[in-house]
Amino acid sequence: QVQVVESGGGSVQAGGSLRLSCAASSTIYSSYYCMAWFRQIPGKEREGVAALYTGGGPPEYADYAKGRFTISEDNGENTVYLQMDSLKPEDTAMYYCAVRSWCGDTWYRGDQYNYWGQGTQVTVSS
Repeated sequence: QVQVVESGGGSVQAGGSLRLSCAASSTIYSSYYCMAWFRQIPGKEREGVAALYTGGGPPEYADYAKGRFTISEDNGENTVYLQMDSLKPEDTAMYYCAVRSWCGDTWYRGDQYNYWGQGTQVTVSS
């Protein structure tokens, strides 16, 4: 059974940091794949945060995430992390991890991902 599981959300004050984790079952794809983070702010559409292709290459970031968020992987463990620093109240959202076979220019298109986690809540207070 395919599973994508997020963890690491919580509450933090503005300026603080959180690290989210996403573990994907090894049966999703036989080789390399794209793991991405999305978020959904109440009342807004889901948006891409960052993506990383486990086969190599530079990560992708949404403009608002550049310089504050870092996506990385744990080689061999099918796990990616999203380190979020300098958090702002507007980063408050449900954060989701998603997996598909490639990243590319459309990494931010949530409708193109096959597998999703259940989400983890991030709350940033002012």
